[in-house]
Amino acid sequence: MLFDLRSRRRRGAVKVIYIGLAVVMVVGLVGLGIGTGSTGGLLNAGGNGGSGNNGNSLNTKQLTSAIKAVKDHPTAANWATLMAARYSAAGAGYNSTTGAYTAAAKAQLQKGADAWQQYLTVNGNKPSLNNAILAARIYQNLGQWNEETQAWNYAAQGATGADRLKPFYCLALSAYAAKQTAKGDLAAAQAIALTPKLQRLTQKSAFQEAKSSTTTARESLVSNC
Repeated sequence: MLFDLRSRRRRGAVKVIYIGLAVVMVVGLVGLGIGTGSTGGLLNAGGNGGSGNNGNSLNTKQLTSAIKAVKDHPTAANWATLMAARYSAAGAGYNSTTGAYTAAAKAQLQKGADAWQQYLTVNGNKPSLNNAILAARIYQNLGQWNEETQAWNYAAQGATGADRLKPFYCLALSAYAAKQTAKGDLAAAQAIALTPKLQRLTQKSAFQEAKSSTTTARESLVSNC
């Protein structure tokens, strides 16, 4: 048999076979982007968003397609897709070091917010949970706290079961950030009731700090919502 290594010739043959297998495995893993420090590889080719020319090109194509779709068929689904495409395109202008968007990126965010409003109109003010959360994050990046509060309110209304905690938590913070104290108190009470008992005192204390300082509320929003 081949794996009887008593023969020098057979030992040499086995060595060649294993070297060949090793080469095949390395090529395969690199092609899949496994074991490399990059996001390259066959599985990531043409991936979503991200930095670099490929990501920007993909964002541009998605945005162009979304704009055309909403012009041809201004349905709620197409407005939601356009909102998401605007948000994705804005990401190209985000500086992770400074935590700031360029003026052009902010313009994209604002257009994304406009698409959200169109979506609400067409959809009879009955947004999906995910779209409401995306809208809230768009408004957060624009520093439009009242509008973010409204979006989180939609999210809280649309959430069910275990998904209810975060929308109410973020609704409370955004309401405090917008100086809508009464709404913040109502949302905070709901969030505390949904929080595990051992964490409620900590949560209540955090809400009190956010209520007393819009800066704290806004920082908590950015960190947690």
